[in-house]
Amino acid sequence: MENTYFISQSTSLTLIIIISLIFVVIGLYYSTKFKGINNYLTANRNIGLFSLTTSLVASALGAWILFGPASASTWGGLGAVIGYSLGTAFPMILLIYFGKKIRNEFPKGSSLIEFMRKKFRKSLFKLILLMTIFYMFIFLCAEVTAVAVLINYISGTELWITALIVILATLSYTLYGGLRASIFTDNIQMILIVILLFVSLSYIISFSGNEFSFAFIEKKNPHLLSSSYITNYTAGLTFFIAVAATNLFHQGNWQRVYAAKNYQTLKKSLIISFFIIIPIVFFMGFAGMVSFSIDSSNRPDLGFFTLLLKEQSAILSLIIITLGLALTISTVDTLVNAISSLLVIDGKATFNLDKKTDYLRFSKYFIILLSLITFIIASRGFDILYLFLLADLFCCAFVLTVFYSFYNNSINEKTAYLAIVVGLIGGFLMFPFPDFSKSLLVGILMPKETFNSFITQSLLFLSFVVAIFLPVIILKIKKL
Repeated sequence: MENTYFISQSTSLTLIIIISLIFVVIGLYYSTKFKGINNYLTANRNIGLFSLTTSLVASALGAWILFGPASASTWGGLGAVIGYSLGTAFPMILLIYFGKKIRNEFPKGSSLIEFMRKKFRKSLFKLILLMTIFYMFIFLCAEVTAVAVLINYISGTELWITALIVILATLSYTLYGGLRASIFTDNIQMILIVILLFVSLSYIISFSGNEFSFAFIEKKNPHLLSSSYITNYTAGLTFFIAVAATNLFHQGNWQRVYAAKNYQTLKKSLIISFFIIIPIVFFMGFAGMVSFSIDSSNRPDLGFFTLLLKEQSAILSLIIITLGLALTISTVDTLVNAISSLLVIDGKATFNLDKKTDYLRFSKYFIILLSLITFIIASRGFDILYLFLLADLFCCAFVLTVFYSFYNNSINEKTAYLAIVVGLIGGFLMFPFPDFSKSLLVGILMPKETFNSFITQSLLFLSFVVAIFLPVIILKIKKL
């Protein structure tokens, strides 16, 4: 074993294979009891409170929570942590209202796109479908990348090995059992995640002592908690807007809206999920601030791990790998089934294929192709947070137009198209390059000196604000 790693590659690889195989066996065995297209798409619309809640939370909390909040907290401070927490959880509250409307108006539905296809009959729903699949594909890439980077950090295992095992394991039971298999494995994964998070929290508190506190952060990096630190506010709003908008387009959430056995079950489940998600994401972000305060040279997105593994315990390393795999597989199976379900439900209206086409089979081939691309991308280890932010921008340009149309029948397809495209263009012009120093508009098309310091230092925030509010201006102008 090399000194730079916490456990050997062989130990790590053995654990990855064992955990993945356990979920494969459980998923396949359970799925044999529930066959048919209704189980594949909506779990026969009879999921109860416990299963629905654990599935919603497990699907929302992927391996990204181990990296994203910790990374954001080191430059966005407490505001970023609060924004990330509320942004991840807030869609659960919105789904109480949107879910009620969509279940009442389209009781036999399975997706948000179906509802939009009913409203915008010609082609706007295709644009929304394309964006939704793109977002979930980016989410898929980020999740597999996250767990591959995590296990590489702990044991030196090459990225492609972890990526291949996770993808093959998840595809093997999800493409067979669909939503029913995804929800059942989510139940087990969520129980495992909660136990491992409590173990991690207790270890960090015992190892860190007084360092794991607001007082310590205040002493070392007071700006991260300061009410006068502007980035606290812009980062908080950035993550709240971006993450909340993005999760409203997650087909996995809409499948679960329809899978609930009744609306009361759905409402209770969403409320409980909201209150479970907030402290978990907050804890991860807070760990990032503490790690940064202990040693500012620590890599930002590894804040949680530098705290937990500073004793270099092999047992803790195994716990983290198990936690990372449970988080990843629970999210990846949701994404795989969500993308597959969209193609089954909306494929016929979207693609001009032969009338005899089996769209379930077509969706599985499509998922395999996406998974191959995901494998290639994850093997390269691209920046996880930046991948998410790019997908978030797309969702921001769509969100107000799409959900405003739920309640306003005067919005026609042409106006909605224009609003979305203008929002996308405006957002892209402001969206920062990977080094966050410039954007297409600020620094490329126009010199940075043309703009004041707030604009040049808040490109990410402004790109989301522009993408989300420009469409509103277009809708208002068209209404006049």
